[in-house]
Amino acid sequence: MKIKLALLFGGRSTEHEISIISALQAYSYLDKDKYDIIPIYISKTGEMYTGEHEADIEAYKDIKKLLSESYCVTFAKVGDRVELHRVETKLFQKPFVDYIDIAFPIVHGTNVEDGTVAGYLNMLGLPYVGCDVLSSALGMDKYAMKCVFKDNGIPVLDCMLCYSDEFDENPNLVMLSIEKKFDYPVIVKPVNLGSSIGISKADSREKLEAALTDAFRYSKKILVERAITNLTEVNCSVLGDDREAEASVCERPVSADEILSFNDKYMSGSKSSKGMASTKRIIPADISQENTTAIEEYAVKAFKALGCNGVARIDFMIDNDSGKVYLNEINTIPGSLSFYLWEPKGVKYAVLLERMISLSLKRYREQQSITYTFDTNVLSGVHLGGTKGVKGGKA
Repeated sequence: MKIKLALLFGGRSTEHEISIISALQAYSYLDKDKYDIIPIYISKTGEMYTGEHEADIEAYKDIKKLLSESYCVTFAKVGDRVELHRVETKLFQKPFVDYIDIAFPIVHGTNVEDGTVAGYLNMLGLPYVGCDVLSSALGMDKYAMKCVFKDNGIPVLDCMLCYSDEFDENPNLVMLSIEKKFDYPVIVKPVNLGSSIGISKADSREKLEAALTDAFRYSKKILVERAITNLTEVNCSVLGDDREAEASVCERPVSADEILSFNDKYMSGSKSSKGMASTKRIIPADISQENTTAIEEYAVKAFKALGCNGVARIDFMIDNDSGKVYLNEINTIPGSLSFYLWEPKGVKYAVLLERMISLSLKRYREQQSITYTFDTNVLSGVHLGGTKGVKGGKA
């Protein structure tokens, strides 16, 4: 009997479309002989849909048509198993669609990758692939992750947080506080977004104001840090869990500008758009063996420090003037699942997916051995005073 696997993607996120690409890439490599795959598309308003065309990338060119040919679904805990139900049923039609053994969320960005989806699946008691709630949340918050990394001896750039309400009230005061802490140029980025959305460089007060205004469109909290002017970007993926993990080969992405932009990552040289797999890059990265070793070691250390599971991509910066290596950020569900960084090590995409699923099932088995409930009769002696209709309550 095949394993029922729910493939979740989309969501109320600025990286919605990238999630679709990443998920349907994975769909084509998942073992169809082993898994009965149910693709579940999460719309930009948060509803979940499935149907005959959810696995067809061409169908997403006309979302309205796709949804009209699909049906809205939800998960339901029924006894010891999780079922997929129709939200609306026709006359004499039962809500039951199928049961689900495991979920594979391939989602990017706020409201999905930040632990939201993981928490929902965790509440259902459904095994799921990838990071848990805490590691997902930490991995999405660029300031929180820096704090954890710094506490674990992993080098990160100093930074400061800015808040939208303070900027709205007195933008000059916010910019003055930034200028007191950092010399120009600085990097401005939303604290909880990926895919380089809302990120820009400012080398003057005028450009700083424009950068802050743009970044605050996407987040209420903004991270500001000094810009490395002579920079080499290097990325490394990690596969494993909080106990055992290994690093992939390193890559050096090639950007059209000083900052690897959304267009560099997803829109360059690919009419069919292959997600992060279409980004221009040099693999293995043309950096020294010393820096390669340091980045691989820091990547694994960072992965374990957050308690990650499955595959993540960790992005680094080399300051060519000082020779120092800094960890920039972690992506807990990276674009294209960073499969292109594992193939040079002999790990084919299908094998990578299978290892991710195995890691999730290992975690689920470990969680099953933990007691989450505590039997007590504390409620037997509780009387809520002033509640009409409650036995023993005071009027």
